[in-house]
Amino acid sequence: MKILTVVGARPQFIKAAAVSNVIRKHHKEILVHTGQHYDENMSKIFFEELNIPKPDYNLGVGSGRHGRQTGTMLIKLEEIYEVEKPDFVLVYGDTNSTLAGALCASKLLIPVAHVEAGLRSFNMEMPEEQNRVLTDHISNLLFVPTESAEKNLKEEGIKKGVYNVGDVMFDAILNFKKLAESKNEIMEKLSIKGKEYILTTIHRAENTNHIDRLKNIVNALNKCGKTIVLPLHPRTKKYMMDYGLEFNENIKVIEPVGYLEMINLEMNSQKIVTDSGGVQKEAFFMKKPCITMREETEWVETVENGWNKIVGTDTEKILDGILNFTPLSKQKNIFGDGNASGKILKVLDM
Repeated sequence: MKILTVVGARPQFIKAAAVSNVIRKHHKEILVHTGQHYDENMSKIFFEELNIPKPDYNLGVGSGRHGRQTGTMLIKLEEIYEVEKPDFVLVYGDTNSTLAGALCASKLLIPVAHVEAGLRSFNMEMPEEQNRVLTDHISNLLFVPTESAEKNLKEEGIKKGVYNVGDVMFDAILNFKKLAESKNEIMEKLSIKGKEYILTTIHRAENTNHIDRLKNIVNALNKCGKTIVLPLHPRTKKYMMDYGLEFNENIKVIEPVGYLEMINLEMNSQKIVTDSGGVQKEAFFMKKPCITMREETEWVETVENGWNKIVGTDTEKILDGILNFTPLSKQKNIFGDGNASGKILKVLDM
């Protein structure tokens, strides 16, 4: 069987590290990198440290407006699909690369497999929500990570081809956590010790592209008085400069880091403050309290289990979360048994 996998962004590289390793033991895989994330710290380093096979194709699409970016991917992917003639196209998550990979395959009547299907924030203003909903409705195989994701699909009338396999990012954590523990150079470089800092990430467009929201976030981080470690996303850095915003000395701003260093920072942190879907899950895996700077989350299980607090972008709510939020319940096993990749392979082989 020939499987063509489309990736383009940091979270997809991590998921592919787990799934591609299993697929390639049994089948031929063609790996296509759209180039949606192209910065070395957001792309190349992940392929190197996670031992992901070098992409067979790199489309070099880069950043840009949604329509132009997605359209360029469609044009280039169509040419590759017609040459490679895959039996399946495998896509991950909710990016423009996800939608382009799935839509192009669907138009050419190539079966689509969507890993991390069924997630819903129920906010259709989010590009990610549009991408995941559209991709689910044109996919033939839908690999959901949780029971709530399966329920979401049923409520939309999608019942055929749905498989609850667990979360492939949990697979990745189990595979790479031990290796990540050795990446202590980042801690030494920053002169920090475990449990003495709060790890923060800010990257979503609904936060970075609106001055009031980003200003509220920056104010909360500046006012909290805690040591904050902040790997700064290129988009956030740009808008910080455009808006004339600055961080106080309590915030250690660093360049984006690789997956292993990020896991090391997560496991040694006191709490995690983020607007990232993937980091919310990683916080849960690491048993770290998570404060989410969004109005909703697709990972509702982490909130229901009491380990994730949704605070939006209100300065006082973010501050209260940083200073006072403490989980009061034990974690439940809600993301599977760490063998999602193997279960995906079994379904593909059916």
